[in-house]
Amino acid sequence: MNDFVALSMMALIVGGLVTGIIWLSQILGPKSTSAIKEEPFETGERPFKIMRSHVPVKFYLVALLFVVFDVELTYLFPWGIVFRQLGWSAFISMMLFLSLLFLTLVYAWKKGVLSWK
Repeated sequence: MNDFVALSMMALIVGGLVTGIIWLSQILGPKSTSAIKEEPFETGERPFKIMRSHVPVKFYLVALLFVVFDVELTYLFPWGIVFRQLGWSAFISMMLFLSLLFLTLVYAWKKGVLSWK
């Protein structure tokens, strides 16, 4: 029960700090706006054109694939370190996990996410 109390206290303190910092930034922060401050900032120069178009969905799909395979490596590295101590159940579980990720890659390939035209 002590661990739960400590975790709850930490969550309350961190939540209070975040709320306090956001509240202070709204109270103490600058409030004046002008036309120049409302413009997008691009390397100190005035923007020559403000883009109002959407980013193609392909970029988001590639980013999602990156996240999926990045998470795979996050689980695969520690598993590989303690592979011999875990036994067959962990091996079967990891093969199931890797096969699902492989199916994700096959699905993305079939949908044409990986082709850049």
